[in-house]
Amino acid sequence: MPLLARGQSKAEAGKSARKWLNEVELGDRVDHRAGELSGGEQQRVSLARALVTEPKLLLADEPTGDLDSGTADVVFGLIERLHKSQHLTSIIVTHNMALARRCSRVLRLEKGRVEELSPQQV
Repeated sequence: MPLLARGQSKAEAGKSARKWLNEVELGDRVDHRAGELSGGEQQRVSLARALVTEPKLLLADEPTGDLDSGTADVVFGLIERLHKSQHLTSIIVTHNMALARRCSRVLRLEKGRVEELSPQQV
């Protein structure tokens, strides 16, 4: 949809969508509806949809919030890989400290103040 809104043809948009579904390891699920996908698969589709326009900045608000720890680890690993391979600046909001520890920089909003945490504090 984002590419169609930008004026790309349906064929071009479909080709890009398939490319990104393959990037998030869902190329075999291209013909499935959202209700046929697991929560982790739906999060990966959301990631593909966010990246199909090839942005320089990825904003992710609780991308693993509704997932079990194993699936959250897979989704976050995918975000890490795409962050590096696509040269993204990524801002991720999470309450999951295990995932926050995997980030290169952690900021915490506490009582209206922003503070940077050292790796030992996370």
